[in-house]
Amino acid sequence: MAALSDYLNLITPEHQNQPNYTAVLTALIQPLVDANNFVAALPANFDLDVAIGAQLDVVGQWIGTTRILNTPITNVYFTLDSDTLGLDFGSLQGPFDPSDGLIILPDDSYRTLLRASIINNLWDGSIPDAYTAWDVLFASQGISIFIQNTPPASMHIIYGLIGPSPDAVTLALFTGGYLTLKPAGVIIDSYEVNTNPYFALDSNTPPLGGLDVGAFATIVG
Repeated sequence: MAALSDYLNLITPEHQNQPNYTAVLTALIQPLVDANNFVAALPANFDLDVAIGAQLDVVGQWIGTTRILNTPITNVYFTLDSDTLGLDFGSLQGPFDPSDGLIILPDDSYRTLLRASIINNLWDGSIPDAYTAWDVLFASQGISIFIQNTPPASMHIIYGLIGPSPDAVTLALFTGGYLTLKPAGVIIDSYEVNTNPYFALDSNTPPLGGLDVGAFATIVG
């Protein structure tokens, strides 16, 4: 970022001790410095990773996804003494949200939805690329995805999250299909969550585990 001192330090020695001269230069240069710093900060202000509030809304306009939901998502408001809606999980009710559900996403959840929209636009429709896309979306949270055909070639699939439980709003977006990568004509049978790898005999791959490692998932949608 530019600073006024960067320019005032260029004044020749014979004029440096003349306050009126310095004041005139300050009045002329300061607006230019401010304008330069404003323009230089614009890319960061509208960066998806750091943008907030109105700036994030503008990013959403570019992507084509709004933070206002058509249907309220329920069971997401912060609740004391709740394992699923307590600290780090529940969302505070906004001034325009109805008491029975959330319709305006907070910045963190809206950022996740925007990333999902970008990924959906770039996704090639294949399961391998879906795994890559989900890694981009959730890897920073330590969450991985499990996709299961049920049965193979039946155009039905199951989506499962493996790892730490996401916050209530992210989980509601997941089960509501807002974050789903789905080829045309494919039906999502269920959404599941599992803190451990999925139980499977004779398997020890990252999403699957055998006895004492794998566990049965919880259907959440």
